[in-house]
Amino acid sequence: MANPYDKAHELAAAIRESEEYKAYLAAKAKAQENPELVSALNDYQEKQFDLQKLQIVGEEIGPELMEQMQNLFQILSRDPLAAEYLNAQVRFAIIANDVYSIIGDVLKS
Repeated sequence: MANPYDKAHELAAAIRESEEYKAYLAAKAKAQENPELVSALNDYQEKQFDLQKLQIVGEEIGPELMEQMQNLFQILSRDPLAAEYLNAQVRFAIIANDVYSIIGDVLKS
């Protein structure tokens, strides 16, 4: 019988070895060399988190807020380093969400 703890460690190792995780870490390290970029990314991520909190509690998201987020994303995306970081973050988040979903399916039974 499989030991869930051993499998969890195998999963962690597989994630660490994935190209998506490695690309995310590399992009993050590059971005951290630019304090202004770090500040802009942190600001964007805080606003994104606030938006997600509103969605979770079921509050309506106004068009102004959505437009503000789109504008921030467009501004950040013009910087190649920021775009690389955001893309790497999204690719890694997809894997993490898929893993959470798979585990969540077991908990639903």
